[in-house]
Amino acid sequence: MAEQIERQEKIAAGLKIAYERMLKFKRQKNSEVVIMHDGKIVRIKP
Repeated sequence: MAEQIERQEKIAAGLKIAYERMLKFKRQKNSEVVIMHDGKIVRIKP
């Protein structure tokens, strides 16, 4: 059980790092981020 929790924490940490890198890349390229908000597709500038 502890191994599963540790694995989940590592996955969450990896996703956070990937998200931060994606935002950094989008800022460098002055590119929009596309997300879904309330069932609608929304484009935002980071």
